[in-house]
Amino acid sequence: MRLTAAALCSASILAAVAGLAGCRDPAGPPPCMPPTYTVSPAEARPGDEVTVRAQDTTCDARYGADARVQVTVRDAAGVNVLEELAPMTDDGGFTFVFTVPAEMAAGQAGVSAYPYGVDWCDDTGVNNRVASGPQALVRVSCAERLVPLVILAG
Repeated sequence: MRLTAAALCSASILAAVAGLAGCRDPAGPPPCMPPTYTVSPAEARPGDEVTVRAQDTTCDARYGADARVQVTVRDAAGVNVLEELAPMTDDGGFTFVFTVPAEMAAGQAGVSAYPYGVDWCDDTGVNNRVASGPQALVRVSCAERLVPLVILAG
């Protein structure tokens, strides 16, 4: 009886520790997160063209043949002035060119670019696409990366 109680207690402790470690298999491949992207030029005026670009990942992202990236440009006041989808490769590479909107105020803006329809807010780094159609949950971003874009007065 004492041996059984000790075994049950040990199993409970191991299960709790495993639960704290997260869901990702530590022996599996490292997480395959979205690729880093660049914004060029770093300074632009309303009417100028800006390029947002990412190279393919070096991991096996498997975004799919119809993968898209969502590019958002946020002005100095925090208002989204542009939000568009663009084609992306299966490995996350893309090139997106936009014209700085005429109404965009001067100051430090930010550009974000994330794979569209993919929920990265988990600890696995696995491409866990959200099904299309009405959503029963509110998706959030763990940490939004904003690349600075300085808007100069027109």
